[in-house]
Amino acid sequence: MSAYGDYTVTIGIECHVQLKTKTKLFSGADNDARGKEPNTTVSPLCFGLPGTLPVLNAEAVQLAIRAGLALNSDIAPLSRFDRKHYFYPDLPLGYQITQLAEPVIGAGHVVCTLPDGTEKTVRIHHAHLEADAGKLTHPDGKEYSLVDFNRAGTPLIEVVSEPDMHSPAEAKAFAQELYLLMTYADVTDGDLYHGNMRFDINVSVSKTEELGTRTETKNLNSFKSVEKAAEFEIHRQIGILDKGGEIVQETRGWDEAKQKTVSQRSKENAHDYRYFPDADLPPVRIKSSNVDATKATMPKLPHFYRTAWKDLNLDSTVVLALLSSRDTSERIQRLHEAAGTSAARRTALWYASLSQEQTESAQVTAADHSLPDKYYIELTEMVDANKVSSTAAKDIFMTMLQTGDAPATIAEQKNLLQVSDESEIAALVDVVMRAPENQQTIEDIRGGNERAIGFLVGQVMKHSHGKANPGMAQQMIRKRL
Repeated sequence: MSAYGDYTVTIGIECHVQLKTKTKLFSGADNDARGKEPNTTVSPLCFGLPGTLPVLNAEAVQLAIRAGLALNSDIAPLSRFDRKHYFYPDLPLGYQITQLAEPVIGAGHVVCTLPDGTEKTVRIHHAHLEADAGKLTHPDGKEYSLVDFNRAGTPLIEVVSEPDMHSPAEAKAFAQELYLLMTYADVTDGDLYHGNMRFDINVSVSKTEELGTRTETKNLNSFKSVEKAAEFEIHRQIGILDKGGEIVQETRGWDEAKQKTVSQRSKENAHDYRYFPDADLPPVRIKSSNVDATKATMPKLPHFYRTAWKDLNLDSTVVLALLSSRDTSERIQRLHEAAGTSAARRTALWYASLSQEQTESAQVTAADHSLPDKYYIELTEMVDANKVSSTAAKDIFMTMLQTGDAPATIAEQKNLLQVSDESEIAALVDVVMRAPENQQTIEDIRGGNERAIGFLVGQVMKHSHGKANPGMAQQMIRKRL
């Protein structure tokens, strides 16, 4: 029995990935509208003006090939564009240029890692190229809506999964892995806040082997919202069925403030859109030599790092945190290859300990990019040589990211270098061992309470203002006992 009783949950995901071309899919308008005034990154085609004709952006096709290779998919030697008809204020042409019967990217699969470290394979049905629509905004308290065509015509690939996911956790893991694949393949900027990737989740529940009636919750722009929307929709549908009701096939939206899905419109089927081939665009022919050449220049994808880091013995959540930054992954791997397991593991754990606010800090990002790998190696060597404690090393690491200074310089400036002089530590141990208030603790240790030795080590650290080597202090205390 599943977590949902007798019900089987089935989830499929469609993801719109905005390609990082300089210009739009069928015109020369600027493709990056972030921070720009509405209706300024546009062309006559974006407004659907009579007489305008689309011209395919060749770079968008190249990025689609890269995306397909990252999805372990077949690349179609011949694909075609179609017109998807519907009437909405953000679609001035009256149709969307997309691909239906012959998409550029064929069947593939994505292997994602679940929170417990197990792997889940999700099949990809296909992915197709299409031009995005504009954006509507609805001012509070007003009786009108505003339309911004900056986004109209931006190149997308829509990745369509098979309904292979059976829990919100699996849906979230797939969304995260898809994000990593698309950003590591360098086909998108991956700016979720600005909608560079938007997820639509299809959810159904059933007590039989047949799929239940599905609903589609659209335009989710975070992994958490994918998980939460799936969880809410599962419980909503089960609640309706348990009361003898029927699920309505519909499109729903996600209310972030209320953490619930809301009905938007009845779900359309393909025939509702009156698809037919776009007469203004010729077929797209992709040579196998082009695919082979693109494959040869593909960057390392997340699976490469997961495999390479197995000897680092990192928790799967730590690996995911590291993979969230391609620059960090490349840094860890360079250290792994140049300095070995210890340096790579220590640095990996330091990065994983950063808070999200610290990770996104512009100051930290700028310094991190400019720091030489030798600084990280030097810091790990300082820890291994007991020149600084592990706690001090974290402090030095963070300061290093903020200032760009060498670790030895920071350690001296902050007075973090450990005292490893045997005579100095011996003198401190003698003081602690002779103190009347510590005699009971000493008797407890001699009586078998090994944990109490930590108290004496702490007293040595206190007398040294945190600078004594705790390992040496413990050894000397044991000798005196």
